[in-house]
Amino acid sequence: MAFVAAFVVGSTVAGMDGETILVDGFPSELAVTLIGVTYLFAIATNNGTVDWLVRIATWAVRGRLVALPWVMFLIAGTLTAFGAVSPAAVAIIAPVALGFAYRYGINPMLMGIMVVHGAQAGGFSPISIYGTITNDIVEKSDLPGSPLTLFLASFLFNLVIALIGFFIFGGRQLISRRTELHRESVDRHAPDTDTDTDTDTDTVVSITPSTYQAVTLAGLLGLGVATLVFELDVGLVALTVALALALMSPHEQKSAVSQISWPVVLLIAGVLTYVAVLEEIGTVDYVSNSVAGLGSAMLASLLLCYVGAVVSAFASSTALLGAIIPLAVPFLLAGELGAVGVIAALAVSSTVVDVSPFSTNGALVLANAQEEDRDRVYKQLLVFGFAIVLIAPPVAWAVMILPGWL
Repeated sequence: MAFVAAFVVGSTVAGMDGETILVDGFPSELAVTLIGVTYLFAIATNNGTVDWLVRIATWAVRGRLVALPWVMFLIAGTLTAFGAVSPAAVAIIAPVALGFAYRYGINPMLMGIMVVHGAQAGGFSPISIYGTITNDIVEKSDLPGSPLTLFLASFLFNLVIALIGFFIFGGRQLISRRTELHRESVDRHAPDTDTDTDTDTDTVVSITPSTYQAVTLAGLLGLGVATLVFELDVGLVALTVALALALMSPHEQKSAVSQISWPVVLLIAGVLTYVAVLEEIGTVDYVSNSVAGLGSAMLASLLLCYVGAVVSAFASSTALLGAIIPLAVPFLLAGELGAVGVIAALAVSSTVVDVSPFSTNGALVLANAQEEDRDRVYKQLLVFGFAIVLIAPPVAWAVMILPGWL
């Protein structure tokens, strides 16, 4: 439906041909990321590496199951705070986090929320991608800024949402299962050492299961280094690592391609292609400029927070920050509102909604849900994301702009 809408609207309203719609609108980078990451972690799941990581992490927290979601939150936040792109951090952490969820009966939605909002919590540190973009816009516009306030506002906002999600999606019930988990983790924290390779007669290189797991773990670490340190494309690196692992044991990994989240790829790609057509014909710019042109700066700031939240739920938060914040510059330069509070509210509103299944981070969580659970996770992400779109902008506005203390 989304692809058809993109074709009909693009061709009739904007005079775009099919090639232009697909070349300019199709989210190829996101599609490759979803394919590469889910393919790689399908292989890692098949050979037992994800299961091994789950047991090790559970052992590390001494069986405190309630701590696992918050560990994921902190790891994702640390990665983005030190400069990782948010989708890259989520792409690396989400598959492992959902592996925890399915092994120990944790709601996958809970783990997904923790990873996404953890990544967003660290997203506005002074050395992060979001923080750098926002602070550069503020500096070039000759506005007063406070990088620390921006970072703390985002961190606390995402922490509160994660805490709410923790209780909504069953976090309170995790405490009582500590003893059983601790015992299991201590007994099973080592990788599989079974050396029987008869089940894989087509293996190119003779390799034991434990060695294959070690190589897979090295590949996952390589994915992290390549994307977080050298800033290579996460999807292409994931495909490269996955191909190398598949060639090592082709018979065992025949089913991995079918485990790629093809329905999610089609769903997300279609919706984002349609949104790109709407952006091309000027729909988003028209709405944004109309809001910014209102006579009341206070009302305009609230509506801009809503525009940022709605658009970001279907588009790139990174790109949106560079477009939505400059719209507030005219009335901020006039001194009608506190610049620090408005910038922080716009930044939070435009990024906190990334748990939406149509945003890159939410799509990565959905792609790593098990097939039989995917419809439920999709609906929960949709409802939770929609609730944040409705609630986050007025709360951010009421806390950061209305009092005038920032």
